[in-house]
Amino acid sequence: MKKIILLIIIAVKINILFAQNFDTIPPYQKDSLHIPSFTVLQTDSTYTNDKKIPDNKPVVIIYFSPTCGHCQITADEFSKKMADMKDIYFIWVSYYPLPEIKEFAKKFNLQQFNNIVIGRDENYTIPSYFKVKFTPYMAVYNKEHHLIQTYGQGTEADTLIKLVKDQQDH
Repeated sequence: MKKIILLIIIAVKINILFAQNFDTIPPYQKDSLHIPSFTVLQTDSTYTNDKKIPDNKPVVIIYFSPTCGHCQITADEFSKKMADMKDIYFIWVSYYPLPEIKEFAKKFNLQQFNNIVIGRDENYTIPSYFKVKFTPYMAVYNKEHHLIQTYGQGTEADTLIKLVKDQQDH
């Protein structure tokens, strides 16, 4: 009888241990039809959010680190190719302090473009939503703001240009 009770107790404990449901699916994979809700402190010390994204424009969210070499290369390349990407709305976000983000934006002339928002994600919303592991991280949305592609370690401007063009041709 003691063995049966002991087996029942062990079985219950094992069941409780494995009954915990760890959700390993990132939120963006559960809801690819919407851009996540977020608020960003821009380099001019004003706030913007997902509600201010223009309609009928493809959107690229870039999570970056001002000290990341690959992020710097990406910013430099994108700045030079912006004439070909003027119809894409870019949201560059980082968790770094705002002065470092401002310096990054200035260094790569990102503030000169009307289709770029750059600032600090004070609530760490974007990296949590996308489960970011590396920078630059990019999430690409079509003009209906449906997620079409993510790049865990960024991508080149020409790849984005082609992806967005292919989406618009459909």
